[in-house]
Amino acid sequence: MKEWFKFSIDGFFAIVLTAIGIYIALVILTRISGKRSFSKMSSFDFAMTVAIGSVLATAVISKSVSLQHGITGLAIIYLLQMVVAAARKWRPIQKIMDNKPTLLMENGKIIEGSLEKCKVTESDIKAKLREANVIQLSEVKAVVFESTGDISVLHGSDDKAIDEWLLDF
Repeated sequence: MKEWFKFSIDGFFAIVLTAIGIYIALVILTRISGKRSFSKMSSFDFAMTVAIGSVLATAVISKSVSLQHGITGLAIIYLLQMVVAAARKWRPIQKIMDNKPTLLMENGKIIEGSLEKCKVTESDIKAKLREANVIQLSEVKAVVFESTGDISVLHGSDDKAIDEWLLDF
């Protein structure tokens, strides 16, 4: 417990230098691998973002992890991200890595089995409908539980139909 309140100038400068070093490595690796590194397009992308944050924090705060080890860990995570992103172009890999979107509501009607499957409540859907400025259920063409965990609301006037390509899961 005494260690929590102990201050050393050496420890302080070690954290500052490690934070600067790991930050520079993060910026360089992100520039090399692209913006997708911090996207949440799939559950894999989200997991990679969490892993990057964990390595970053551990490298800065932990005395047992050197700056070189932290940078190596980041580089490996970024390399995995780039390899998986490239491999996802093949359908079998894409099926393994990505969740499929699920239709929760169609033409103003809730699909009960989908709500249970995705662990979504009617309250969740109502909140998303309000967020999308829906004022009549008849405006709702589809509500989709996306592979990222987001809920999308497609709505419009009665005379407009949804392009089938948008609902091709």
